[in-house]
Amino acid sequence: MMHTTVGWHVEMEFMEDSEHTRAVAMVRLPDGSEVRAHGQASRHHTDSNQPRVGEEIAGARALNELAMRLLTKAHGEIDAASGRTSHPIHV
Repeated sequence: MMHTTVGWHVEMEFMEDSEHTRAVAMVRLPDGSEVRAHGQASRHHTDSNQPRVGEEIAGARALNELAMRLLTKAHGEIDAASGRTSHPIHV
């Protein structure tokens, strides 16, 4: 039995101002396709300015959306190959 090791690199980019953080997550798949997703966080005006926390929240939200987009893509490929409708498990 042959084993194949595949690696994916997820790129994260953040845009910030004093109250908002936006994140973009992107993964390039071995077939050359790219999947992108976005996340955002807002700082309440009474909270201290902690950019790292905003990045963590916005980044987590972008990664969560990226995961859902990958699941949707995979189920579309299953459906196309099998000729039937697959049933994704919602997490």
